[in-house]
Amino acid sequence: MDLQPLFKRVIGLDVHQAQITACAIVEQPSGEVLIERCQFRSMQRDLRAMAAWCAQRQPDEVVMESTSIYWKSPYAALEAMGIIAKVVNARHVKQVPGRKTDMGDAEWLATLARAGLLRGSFVPPPKLRGLRLVARHHRLHKILNDAGIRLSVVVGDINGQSSRAMIAALLEGQSPHEVSRRLKADRKDLLEALQGELSPQHRFILKALLVHIDALQEQIAQHDAYLLDSLAGEEQDMLALLQSMPGIDRVGAALLLVEIGCDMQVFGRAERLASRAGLCPGNHESAGKRRNGRMRKGNRYVRRLFCEFANSASRTRCALQAKYQALVVRRGRQRSIIALAHKMLRIVYCMLSRSTPYQDTHIDYRALVVQRNAPRWIKALAQFGYLPAAAH
Repeated sequence: MDLQPLFKRVIGLDVHQAQITACAIVEQPSGEVLIERCQFRSMQRDLRAMAAWCAQRQPDEVVMESTSIYWKSPYAALEAMGIIAKVVNARHVKQVPGRKTDMGDAEWLATLARAGLLRGSFVPPPKLRGLRLVARHHRLHKILNDAGIRLSVVVGDINGQSSRAMIAALLEGQSPHEVSRRLKADRKDLLEALQGELSPQHRFILKALLVHIDALQEQIAQHDAYLLDSLAGEEQDMLALLQSMPGIDRVGAALLLVEIGCDMQVFGRAERLASRAGLCPGNHESAGKRRNGRMRKGNRYVRRLFCEFANSASRTRCALQAKYQALVVRRGRQRSIIALAHKMLRIVYCMLSRSTPYQDTHIDYRALVVQRNAPRWIKALAQFGYLPAAAH
């Protein structure tokens, strides 16, 4: 079955680390279909040549697969020429096995684009794409265990003030019995975690690791400050909206905005945003029976952020905590956190779409306003003679 064309001029780009294969399908006024192919290297000069080659053909659509990070440079080159390319999920454009070449892939992309069968992924504006480099530079460094210290088994934050003081005390030669008094935890577990001989090599490694962690923490603080200072105007307003939801702090809100942007119209519905984040429920139905299905893979940065928000909200007095407590009895902690993260994502979508702050159903906001302003109101009523002076 032939695919019915929707566009007359399309270009497909097969992007790799070292080269880019382009295929243009152009329908002539006579009805004849002309197919042009060209290959470019991935150097900056070649990217500009590729963008110029595409611009000369005045395409209705330019599509490429979201291949690792290699799509970013061609996308930026096309963007500089005024062409907004469509970046598509590689799983949506699979070919028949055994017939895979770079030229074939580029032509297949162009064929699908010509029929209007490809849906582009969300690509944030250039400013937010740049800030992603800052936001995604954070990494967890689970390195202290390499030195034989199992403190992370009994301590929630290995980089916390108490934990760091205990490690420093061990390096100074204090005994585990003296060090274990520094933390509010079961002393038996602490002693077991701190047992072991620290050799000179272990001490050398631990000192180096502590210096490394201090440097990393300083870098993280600099990244956070730079990220927050770079967001301005509408983005600052959206930051304030996001912080009205339990579990979301200022840095978390900034990291989220860098990933999903401020304009929710690009997603269309909350379900599409959930699908992009990999937080949509699995859907598996056959013969009238519904079974549990795995969640699809999505943007791991957005999913991780919402899971952190859900963990924090589950320990806060609010309607979200009540939702979590109702789920955890039946579904367990892990699934309940995922479900709560999905709910928070849908709420965030509505907040950003309508530019309204979070309203908790468990909080009487009118009563809070009255409680906060009652002394001032009573004083004003007495001042204007509506209340006797002794009433307040």
